[in-house]
Amino acid sequence: MSTPFTLRGLDHVVIRARDIAALERFYVEVLGCTVEKRQLEGRLVQLRAGASLIDLWDATGEAPPEGRNMDHLCLAVAPFDPAAIAAHLARFGIDAGEPVSRYGAEGEGPSLYLADPEGNGIELKGPPGGMP
Repeated sequence: MSTPFTLRGLDHVVIRARDIAALERFYVEVLGCTVEKRQLEGRLVQLRAGASLIDLWDATGEAPPEGRNMDHLCLAVAPFDPAAIAAHLARFGIDAGEPVSRYGAEGEGPSLYLADPEGNGIELKGPPGGMP
């Protein structure tokens, strides 16, 4: 049975934050997101990441959910210049691994993994067409 809708891409990801200010700084300063909206007296910060949103929920004082608050999120980036990306991340004390070709929403292309201040996995994915 087919679904009554077509998936068009990542709409948003919600991350439960112990330190929402640190996460906001990371996603804005390191990855280039912009703050789109603040709601619920500052407990929800919605960040624009291209056509998608990354929602940061202030989970301070809440019982943590079983396991991790998220496995990883994948952000499409262009251009994908591994040396430039590594240099940029190094300025923030972040060591990303070597790029590897992986399959994603747009096809096979280069990607690398890193983690945000709360240990959430992030994949930066370049456009299809092989490794640079």
